[in-house]
Amino acid sequence: MNAPLSPIRSIQQLPDNLISQIAAGEVVERPSAVVKELLENALDAGASQITVRLEQGGVKRIAITDNGRGIAPEQLPLALARHATSKITSLHDLENVATLGFRGEALASIASVSQLTLTSRTADAAHASEIDGSTQAVTPSSGAQGTTVDVQDLYFNTPARRKFLKSEQTEFGHCAEVVRRIALARPDVSFSLTHNGKTVDHWIVTEIGKRSASILGNEFANARLALDEAAGPLRLHGFVGLPTASKARADAQYFYVNGRFVRDKLLVHAVRAAYQDVLHGDRYPSYVLGLDLDPALVDVNVHPSKIEVRFRDSRAVHQFVFHAVSRALAQTSATSFGATPAPLASPSGAMPWIRGSQEHLQAILQPGVSQVPQQQTSFGPQFAHGASGVAQSTANYGALFADSAHPASDGVPGYQALPQAASQTLPSDDFPLGFALAQLHGIYILAQNTKGLVLVDMHAAHERILYEQLKGALDEDAMQVQPLLIPVTFFADAVEVGTAEENQETLHALGFDIAAISPTTLALRSVPALLKNADAQTLARDVLRDVREFGGSRVLVERRNELLGTLACHTAVRANRSLTAPEMNALLRQMEATERADQCNHGRPTWSQLALSDLDKFFLRGQ
Repeated sequence: MNAPLSPIRSIQQLPDNLISQIAAGEVVERPSAVVKELLENALDAGASQITVRLEQGGVKRIAITDNGRGIAPEQLPLALARHATSKITSLHDLENVATLGFRGEALASIASVSQLTLTSRTADAAHASEIDGSTQAVTPSSGAQGTTVDVQDLYFNTPARRKFLKSEQTEFGHCAEVVRRIALARPDVSFSLTHNGKTVDHWIVTEIGKRSASILGNEFANARLALDEAAGPLRLHGFVGLPTASKARADAQYFYVNGRFVRDKLLVHAVRAAYQDVLHGDRYPSYVLGLDLDPALVDVNVHPSKIEVRFRDSRAVHQFVFHAVSRALAQTSATSFGATPAPLASPSGAMPWIRGSQEHLQAILQPGVSQVPQQQTSFGPQFAHGASGVAQSTANYGALFADSAHPASDGVPGYQALPQAASQTLPSDDFPLGFALAQLHGIYILAQNTKGLVLVDMHAAHERILYEQLKGALDEDAMQVQPLLIPVTFFADAVEVGTAEENQETLHALGFDIAAISPTTLALRSVPALLKNADAQTLARDVLRDVREFGGSRVLVERRNELLGTLACHTAVRANRSLTAPEMNALLRQMEATERADQCNHGRPTWSQLALSDLDKFFLRGQ
């Protein structure tokens, strides 16, 4: 049914008050938008101390006081005028915005939908002055240097907009989040937040490490990596959380461009892509990052809320952020929680951390070996030399996982003690994960290092090692293939047969030779050498499933990491597998030489440190 036609009206100039109310619909979306605009003005005024007082979630009252430069009495009416600002004067200034606020609409828009009072005093003024947002009358007042903006009864004259507001607690939550965002960006400024007369948050002047710990919590503070990289006009600094600090929601992600909090899709995608090797599934990383660049290289005037930006060279920014975060996460080989970084492997393939003091390790970690003997381990053959790999070196680990099982210690099921010589090995700072003492229930390796006790999940650790080897081999197009002496044949439906026939190039790149020998039968003739100990039929079915689901071309580009993670999981050493001392120590050494070895492919930790001081406290030693 057609709507009735509106009466024809002549074109006319809108009154200023209506123009401001229309602008308020874009700028003042909810009380939190008012808090944001007023806080940005306070910071632009050079404030070092800011107090935020809210009532009824900010709907009843928002009062923000700062100790900034203040506003001269004669300029107070201009402060509430539309398109009046001290921050830009020309197009050049607009293209090189160096302040948080600059549009000249915020105060006028807020005053048009609330009862606003602005009180300010400059350093050379004898007293403060106050202006009423409704009458524009300026009167003498009392107060210290700085500015107080008191906004009461928000949307009192636009009841339709007020109906769209949520509950008091919801609106307060949005306001509190705005304060947290800005407080994270400016640890050199103290902030105080009160709601309905009760102090909710108070942050003193400090440095970014302590400010981020107090806002994001100890869980983030204890599982984060510092980052500070620069390239040309770009600098990225802050903290990225380890996968153990990931969350089910993206509510701990703070990105700032020149000190301005942004929710930019390009930057979010760059960081998310950097986590793809250590965080799969529906988990979201936690981070506090700041990107500094020339203001002329970024347009902050894309959206009225200024939460979106546009970069002049978006591709370069994306690549810089992606690689900077990737490098930070890659350097987590036995280095998280303050552990000493392991020395990296030399390009020649030698392992420089071997000092010659451990004869049982020298027999396993042979430097400079170029050929792999026929009897290999499930660690696989030579490491690939990845161009961007941190520590993918060549080494021969011998028969680490022999098929014969090793009996457990008598009378203690699941516990395997090591030979006396290995258990008495003195740890060294050159070996951050120490040396193995025992194996617990066929699942965990107990090791001793200079700090205390190390617990290693051997399956998760081996899974990460295999994954990095597979990734390096695929990156260099050097996937070594293990032909099967007797091809493995298995029943397959029409879809699996079609997938195998249509994606031969992709399968060969992954190291698989799968061919149809009948309309219902597939034959697996070769597998990647790194995965030769896995169940061949299950491995082939999983590869075909992923290739069919994501497509042959996409699986090697977009879904490559998930596929390689699945393959690594098939071959990683399983629980209840007894390992000897050289086998466990070799696994520890390889963890130290593998990038991102602190987490498995799903983001779970692979090892944990128990310090001697923690053990002393547990057993009440010295008390």
